[in-house]
Amino acid sequence: MNKKSKWIVGIIAALVLIAVACASPYLFTGAPAEGLIKMRKGSTIESIRDSIQAHVEVNYGERVATMLSLMGANVEAREGAFRITQGMSPFTAARYIKNGAQSGVRFTFNNVRTLDEWTQRWGETFMAGTDAMRQALTDSALCAKYGKTPQTIACLLMPDTYEFYWNITPEKMLDRMHDYYDEFWTSERKAKAQRLGLTPDEVATVASIVEEETVKADERGKVARLYLNRYQQGMRLQADPTVKFAIGDFSIKRITVAMTQLQSPYNTYRVNGLPPGPIRLPEKSTIDAVLNAPQHDYLYMCARPDFSGYHDFTRDYASHLDNAHRYQAALNSRGIK
Repeated sequence: MNKKSKWIVGIIAALVLIAVACASPYLFTGAPAEGLIKMRKGSTIESIRDSIQAHVEVNYGERVATMLSLMGANVEAREGAFRITQGMSPFTAARYIKNGAQSGVRFTFNNVRTLDEWTQRWGETFMAGTDAMRQALTDSALCAKYGKTPQTIACLLMPDTYEFYWNITPEKMLDRMHDYYDEFWTSERKAKAQRLGLTPDEVATVASIVEEETVKADERGKVARLYLNRYQQGMRLQADPTVKFAIGDFSIKRITVAMTQLQSPYNTYRVNGLPPGPIRLPEKSTIDAVLNAPQHDYLYMCARPDFSGYHDFTRDYASHLDNAHRYQAALNSRGIK
């Protein structure tokens, strides 16, 4: 190789090194932190840059924006959430956004009492927002699509961890939850419900009462059987949590006689049978506790005066009154109104 050729090769090599050095921040320098970038249709490269800068890091946002520009990305048509993981290169992030490769958004819910509470959580997590989901849950025609009413649609919302796209619509979300509902309600579970004389949604309603009655998981089956005994004998359930639900205040410590007279289809002191739907979103384990409730003949229960969270169970009303008096005395001694 003559001197001229060596000189040309050297120039090319130097240019390659310079190009690699310039491109390395875009091709190899990873994101310093994780961030979820949410995009609505009509977004611009500048708005994406600003979002990345706010959720990941300023220089990284500039690099991703540069890569999007070089790629000629049409970001205005993109919609969804895109997760930038720690260490992801600007080139990879830009490619995901350009191609519309959405990331799933995890949605975990448990210990939820009311549909309003669940709807608020959902609206804070997904693009459609709270009002759109509230409208869907109160749409009788849409509820009927799943064999539900606005009072029983909560039965679809079984607490767990799920993953959906950020731009999922309320109806599509309910479609998915209906699929999960069908997966849970196997033929074996349906057969157990039938043996109890209940539909799956009625089992969920009983489970919701049981969860409000006891915080002790090892007592739920026993409490469930008590209510099943009452229901099957044609007794009113007289469940205090249904009164709290009817009033709209779960912080109530003592249920008074006046409270039990409230006119409401959910007040099981006044109505026969079960309320029209769940009074909270029951856990799957509590539904199973109802389906597998151990046999006993108790009809009455009262919280123990030691405030342990457990209950005393009796078969006759006279013994129940004795337990109730002891518990009321304990409440009085603590000044609980």
